[in-house]
Amino acid sequence: MTRWTFVIAYYNEVDFLPATLAALAGQTVPFRLVLVDNGSTDGSDAVARGFAAAGIEVIHRSEARPGKIHALETAMAELTTEFCAFGDADTWYPPHYLAEAQRAFDADRRVVAVMALGVDALGQPLRRALYSGIVTRLLSKQTHTGGYGQAFRTQALVKAGGFSEALWPYVLLDHEVMQRVAKLGRVVYPFRFWATPSPRRADRRRVRWTLAERLLYHATPFAAKDWYFYRFLGPRLKARGITHLNLRDKPWEAQP
Repeated sequence: MTRWTFVIAYYNEVDFLPATLAALAGQTVPFRLVLVDNGSTDGSDAVARGFAAAGIEVIHRSEARPGKIHALETAMAELTTEFCAFGDADTWYPPHYLAEAQRAFDADRRVVAVMALGVDALGQPLRRALYSGIVTRLLSKQTHTGGYGQAFRTQALVKAGGFSEALWPYVLLDHEVMQRVAKLGRVVYPFRFWATPSPRRADRRRVRWTLAERLLYHATPFAAKDWYFYRFLGPRLKARGITHLNLRDKPWEAQP
C-alpha cells in the first residue's frame, strides 16, 4: 500500500528537473508523484510528462494562475495518502529520504511534520547534529528549513488549511504553513532526514524577510506567532510588495 504522495510544483526548470526526478526514482518506499506545471515555457512540462519509474504513480496537473501557492493549492486536491512531502524541482533527494520521514512518523503518532535540513554534497554532519539534537529541541515550534524539505501527516496539513493564497499570499509560505500545522502536534528534524537544494539563488532580497524580522520570528513565543505572521510580518511584506509571485524571479538567468 502506498502511504506517500510527493508534490513538486515547477516553473521553467528544464535544466534541473531531470536530476530531481532521477533522484526521486531511487526512493526505497513506494509513492505517488504529483507534478504541477505552473505555466512553464521552456519545455519543463515535456520533461515531466516523459518521466516514468517502476513503482511510482505519476499524476500531472497544470495551474495557469502564476505563483507557486496556486500550484500547491492545485496539488492539495491530490493528497489522498497518509503522508505527503513537498519538494522543489532543483533539489537532490537521497534514496532513504521518504523512508526516514516515514520512520519518524511511525515512531510517534504525535508527530505531524518531519523537516529536512538542506546540506551540501558532504552531508554536513556537524550541522545536522546541532539542529536535530539541540536547536530544534529548544525551538521545535519554529521552522528551520525551506519548502524543498517538508513532510506532513496529510490529515494534519489538511486540517490546518494547507497551502492557501487566501491565508498567506506572501513569500515565506513554508514558514507560515508550519505555524498552523505545529499547533496540531510535534515537529521533528531527524539527523538522517536531509536533502541538497540548489545554491543558485544568491540574491534573496526579493524573496526574504529582513534580519530584524527574522530575529523577531525566533524571539517570538509560539503562542504569539499568529500575531507575528498576520499582524506584523504580513503587513510589512505587503507594503514592500514581497508576494509569492516573487518566487518566480530567476535572477541567475541574467548572469553570464
